[in-house]
Amino acid sequence: MKKIIHVNQHVIKANRKNNTRKPPLTCKTYKTNDYAHEIYIDGPCRIVYNPDKPLSCGAHVWIETESHTYIERREGPSYEPHRKRYFEGEHIRGSSN
Repeated sequence: MKKIIHVNQHVIKANRKNNTRKPPLTCKTYKTNDYAHEIYIDGPCRIVYNPDKPLSCGAHVWIETESHTYIERREGPSYEPHRKRYFEGEHIRGSSN
């Protein structure tokens, strides 16, 4: 299944302004948008820069892959120690440890 991964610069700016740590990475497929702090790509991928035809979200640079991906979100007040890794196809909404 084709996936498009990009960095949401608006989330990064909001995190800086509000001292928050919301996930700024988006991994999109035809049926889901998953948000992450880290995305591991297990196989080939392609990095695209296309300012003349950006994605519908406005991104001019993104990664395309059909490889298996691993989504990692960090949660909790201490951020770093509370990590949970999700595998492609798992439900990712508001999890706990």
